[in-house]
Amino acid sequence: MIDLRPVGYVIGLMVLALGSTMVLPMLVDIAEARGHWPVFAESAVITMLVGGLVALACRNGVREGLTIQQTFLLTTGVWVALPIFGAIPFLLGATEARVVDAVFEAMSGLTTTGSTVLSGLEELPKGLLLWRGILQWLGGIGIIVVAMVFLPELRVGGMQIFRTAGFDTMGKILPRATEIASRISVIYLSLTLICVLCYLASGMNAFDATVHAMTTVATGGFANYDASFGAFGPMTEYVAVCVMMLAALPFVRFVQLTAGTAKPLLTDPQVRGIFVTAGVLVLGLSLWQMLQMGVASEQAFRKVLFNTVSILTGTGYASTDYMAWGGLPIAVLFFTGLIGGCAGSTACSIKIFRYQLLFASIRAQLRRIYTPHGVFTPRYQGRPIDDDVLNSVMSFFVFFIVTLGLISVFLGFTGLDFVTSISGAAAALANIGPGLGEIIGPAGNFAPLNDTAKWVLTAAMLIGRLELLAVYAIFTISFWRA
Repeated sequence: MIDLRPVGYVIGLMVLALGSTMVLPMLVDIAEARGHWPVFAESAVITMLVGGLVALACRNGVREGLTIQQTFLLTTGVWVALPIFGAIPFLLGATEARVVDAVFEAMSGLTTTGSTVLSGLEELPKGLLLWRGILQWLGGIGIIVVAMVFLPELRVGGMQIFRTAGFDTMGKILPRATEIASRISVIYLSLTLICVLCYLASGMNAFDATVHAMTTVATGGFANYDASFGAFGPMTEYVAVCVMMLAALPFVRFVQLTAGTAKPLLTDPQVRGIFVTAGVLVLGLSLWQMLQMGVASEQAFRKVLFNTVSILTGTGYASTDYMAWGGLPIAVLFFTGLIGGCAGSTACSIKIFRYQLLFASIRAQLRRIYTPHGVFTPRYQGRPIDDDVLNSVMSFFVFFIVTLGLISVFLGFTGLDFVTSISGAAAALANIGPGLGEIIGPAGNFAPLNDTAKWVLTAAMLIGRLELLAVYAIFTISFWRA
């Protein structure tokens, strides 16, 4: 029998911490003087009370370590519990959202997906807009810690490659999990503050700069305006592009950089991979704009650069309706969203390193075919790749494709058209944000979808953010028998 008390204790503490952050939007609402501050006062009391009681009730079961089953339950349980309590301000606040919409919005925030069911954002209280930014900011730092501390230990989707001595992602500067979290948090906060200053310099007001810095560093995509980044000027878009790319890099490399060594950052194949991928995509789509659409200007290049990087990193901002670019660019952007950033970043989707491992395996297999008597071992960063890692990566790709297909079918059964179904499934599972088409495309949102579709997409956001297998494992009989 699995002892759930250690899991409940940690979840209770995290819910308690989430409730404490509701004080910030409450203060903003008090300053705005629109009378909305009681919403966050009530939400904070409810959240902190429940979290504190759960932590106290489970305190007698606290131990120094967790079993593998408890770690799986904790990883999934946290990302189920926090969106439920994070949804309370949407239920009680000015939006008066229904349960499905409130949970959808909170899940989208904490998983840094960026899909939204809210409209008329300009009219919402500033406290609620700040809360959306806080949810994504907390989700961003949370997923970095999960990716670098929990998923490698759970051996999910090839993430165990980052715990082997050969790759030594952490190096000697990060000997303990608590130190990993604390040092990365400093980098994360510093990058957020730098982003705020850059947005201020680009012309944003202080409130917009703060909220958008939170959602940019988290590669989340929540904006304060229905037009998203279409409401801002050219310089702001360039700032966002730089920060989105930085946020999509492994944060542990920044820690090593601050420790005085730049070599790991410069030699990391993930870093090279994402910059090369972004460069090829932007160049190709820019040439398409010039040759096929006759558009050759700085504005056209900027729109291609911004929206491509936004989708590649899974941020989900939009500065224009790229559905008007034509069939080929739309198809390219769809598959761009399935690439993602680096492991250990705030970016989502499949991740660059998995494609690199897949291609290394394919290359070795092809060489075996050409030279049957040769010995060819797949390598990553110059070192052999264990069969266990390759098997995990292959399993992840299979599960991702099957899950994407099933979610698309489920959405189709709810009455959605093909484009909305498959792009909505991809947007949720890969935590991209906007989908394609007139309904959930860059010019729309997810509000018109039926309740069943919203619940399916909410579950997909959770599954995708935790790399699929971390969630699926707890639904197997062998997990509970272990």
